[in-house]
Parts: sequence; C-alpha cells; structure tokens
Amino acid sequence: MRHGSPRRYPRMARVNEVVHETVADELERLSDPRLGFVTVTGVEVSPDLRHATVYYSALDSEGERPTSGAREVDVVAQTAERQEQTRAALRSAAPHLRAELGRQVRLKYVPELTFREDPAVEQGQRVEAIIRELHRRDRRRPEPRPDEEPRR
Repeated sequence: MRHGSPRRYPRMARVNEVVHETVADELERLSDPRLGFVTVTGVEVSPDLRHATVYYSALDSEGERPTSGAREVDVVAQTAERQEQTRAALRSAAPHLRAELGRQVRLKYVPELTFREDPAVEQGQRVEAIIRELHRRDRRRPEPRPDEEPRR
C-alpha cells in the first residue's frame, strides 16, 4: 500500500454508491435549465462522513451545439459560459440535494456536497480527438504499391 493514500473499506464503497445514486436521482428530478445533461460519474465521501465530492460530466444539449460557421473563439467562450452556468446550478442545488440525501439515507452525518467536473471525461475527449486526427492522416496517406518496400 502506498504512503499517504486513503484506505478503501467496503463500507465506504457502499456509502459512496448510495450517495451517488441518491444525488443522481435527485438531479434528474430538478427542473433547472442550467443543468442540461449532467451525469454524476462518481462520489467520494470522506471517512468522517462530513464531506462528499461529487464528480460530474455535463454535455451540451442538441439545441445548443455551435453551428459549423461559428468561430473557434466563440465556441470556446460559449462552452466556458455553459460550464460556469452548470457549476452555479449545482452550487445552488446543493442544499436541496443535501436535505434530500438526509431524508433518504440514514447516516451519522449528512455530508456537505462539493461538485467537481470529472477530469476523466475531458481526458477521454482529448484522446478521442487525437485518435480521430491519426485516422484522418492515415486516410490521406497513399497506400504503398505491392512492388514497393515499406518506408522506415
């Protein structure tokens, strides 16, 4: 076991899963348009049960996709604005979600909820873009003729 890493116990895994399910279910019931398509990807509850970090991903709704003629700067600005709106919506929903968690789950303490965008989603999108670019380059490269030796 590495130094400094928290121990994982089966009970904490169950607590994480119950908090995950409860928060995800309640988020589906909320009618805040700023939330769009938010998915809870994971939850880490502290061992003392007083704090919980909720990891989420947010996808754009189909109606909010940028047009093909939109400039990249505008698209980045729109995306950043939507991300901030999602963060604000989650912050404002946190007290309601915490109260609902307290009603539905029996814990010694009801954890304070902190929301963080899941970094794995962005990393996955970056890897996918790199793979797409490699495939696009391969399609542009001419196929070697059978009588030629491959380049090294």
